[in-house]
Amino acid sequence: MTQADRDRLVALKKAASGAITQRQAAEELKLSERQVRRLLAKLRGRGDQAILHGLRGRRSNRRLAEEIEERAVAILKQEVYRGFGPTLASEYLAKKHALAVSKETVRKWMTRAGVWRSRPRRVVEVHTWRARRERLGELVQWDTSEDEWTEGRGEKMYLVSMIDDATSQVFARFVRHDSMEENMGVLEQYLGRYGRPLEFYTDKASIFYTTPKKNHPAREQPLPPTQIGRALAELNIGWIAAHSPQAKGRIERSFNTAQDRLVKGMRVAGVKTMEEANAYLESEYLPEWNAKFTVVPACPDDAHRPLRKQDRLETILCRVEQRVVGKDYTIRVDGETYQIARQDIRPRLCGAAVRVERRRDGPVAVRFENQYLQMQACQPVEKVRPKAVAQKRSKKPVAVKSQWMKGFSDRPAPTLRPAIGIANATS
Repeated sequence: MTQADRDRLVALKKAASGAITQRQAAEELKLSERQVRRLLAKLRGRGDQAILHGLRGRRSNRRLAEEIEERAVAILKQEVYRGFGPTLASEYLAKKHALAVSKETVRKWMTRAGVWRSRPRRVVEVHTWRARRERLGELVQWDTSEDEWTEGRGEKMYLVSMIDDATSQVFARFVRHDSMEENMGVLEQYLGRYGRPLEFYTDKASIFYTTPKKNHPAREQPLPPTQIGRALAELNIGWIAAHSPQAKGRIERSFNTAQDRLVKGMRVAGVKTMEEANAYLESEYLPEWNAKFTVVPACPDDAHRPLRKQDRLETILCRVEQRVVGKDYTIRVDGETYQIARQDIRPRLCGAAVRVERRRDGPVAVRFENQYLQMQACQPVEKVRPKAVAQKRSKKPVAVKSQWMKGFSDRPAPTLRPAIGIANATS
């Protein structure tokens, strides 16, 4: 009997003894007077057990058979389902084994079998809530997650993810390195599918943000942008830097979900290579995510803008540098000298700064005043080194000991008078 049952019993006994009226008891118990009369009749016939429901303690008629619980627990104890939570486990039981069971039932089964143990959550730091953007494509959060995605079965990979702030729609790809080139490749795929968003929201990683050097005086002019910052500016896409991981909490929480669901899903699917991982992302995980976890934006309009004619992604999404043309119409790139073709030489080219584009697919392109120049690598002339003249090695001279002390002790010593004369003569 719970404390609430005891409180109800006290009120009913007061009504039975006449201490309060049945109407007062009904108001206290939030019941009708008719129900109070029924409970008083049961109280006279059954005693204190009258307030307990007649089905309390009895097995439910809708309870699943014990064989189903045993089968589900046996499946979840397999190594492939190690670490699955109740929600994800119930989904895989329905999808892979035709066992449609609610997540709360699976939670009870897993807790009873010792497969799952709930952990209390603690509030460490409080961050204020920020409202979502209203339209799809207004703000896209962009980040990379490093994790053991294949759990040691295959190569090491990084997950580059972009999540829309208004809808939580996710676009992601696995890459081999968290580098500028790999992130530009994912950005190119995103722009080709959805178009140009209004703004990207990232952290202050070195590929997004130029960090001021320590122990250097403050600059009056802003620091130059990174290669990705320059590319976003050329595409007319805004960029916002987050000052803390909590500021971009939407994509951080999506990584937490991926490190649980995606890792275990790829384990069940037997994914080992990056090609298989990207195929699993595109065919199963992302459609499932976008179907379950996306929300309807406040405004149905799509803020993505189509690519313009001048938006040639192969020329923008690459490493761009400036070089100065020499007097012989050559430039230096990566320690190599390139000669500008004679037909492309024009006024103002000598001593001018040209745009050097190192494309991600390999070639180097040079542009001057919106026109590409034909370049040819100059073959370096092999330097002829003079042969070294063989010199005869002379023998090392042997040190000869001085002989001036030889026989000094054998000579007769002078007498006192000659010795005084020698001393007076030398002083």
